[in-house]
Amino acid sequence: MPISFTPINKEGCWYGSTWIVDDEDALAEMIARVALGQSRGVERILKATDALPAGYPTGGFAGAKALLTVEEGVDPYHRDGWVFQVISWIAAHRQDADALIRAPQMIKADKGLDGLIVEFDDDDVARVVICEEKATEHARQKIKGAVWPEFAEFETGARDNELVATVAALLERSGDPELDKTVADILWSDKRSFRVAVTVGGAYATAKGRKRLFKGYEDVVSGGVDRRRAETLPLDDIRLWIASIAEKSAAIVSEAEGLADV
Repeated sequence: MPISFTPINKEGCWYGSTWIVDDEDALAEMIARVALGQSRGVERILKATDALPAGYPTGGFAGAKALLTVEEGVDPYHRDGWVFQVISWIAAHRQDADALIRAPQMIKADKGLDGLIVEFDDDDVARVVICEEKATEHARQKIKGAVWPEFAEFETGARDNELVATVAALLERSGDPELDKTVADILWSDKRSFRVAVTVGGAYATAKGRKRLFKGYEDVVSGGVDRRRAETLPLDDIRLWIASIAEKSAAIVSEAEGLADV
């Protein structure tokens, strides 16, 4: 599998993991598949085996390459953000093969919910995890200025309509016979929790740096530590690395397009 994990935490405040990319080629292939609209196929692989199927679609190549490339003179932030959301989605599947996880949005600049995970305990919903995923060189600034306000808004219930629609769509896949009751129980109980995933440079890649990075988490999201998850992907050069993995994925898409024309 392309990603492995090392546990991290600040006792009583938050818990999570730091990610290690073990196989960039395998990761690039999965990102390419998602860009081509094959997230369901990638999901099956992540749940069962490390071998991707050979088949590719016969269309959608232009749209996939648009997700993975940046036009000349345009900032790469939207492309990088989309790629990182896919990586975070892959990581989430690796961390919990039984969870229902919303597939990445197929729009670079989508302003909605970054991600959503429904976790189970036996046959019951254990928690709904609201995700914020940021590819940035300024991790603390982004968390304090963008992530914490998002989480605080969800805590007030101001975006429950968005949450209801997304959770219901995921639970429909599970065949829940009491879907409406399940959604209501999630909204009005302690079952919602939060997950922030962020790229980090050297300053925040240490235990001491992570404490600074996620400072204030427990002030924004109250309750037990299990409500506050924190994930980091350490990179020496964030923009250069994401550009490289996106280029590999785009090359895979181009190769698939060439085979489809044969």
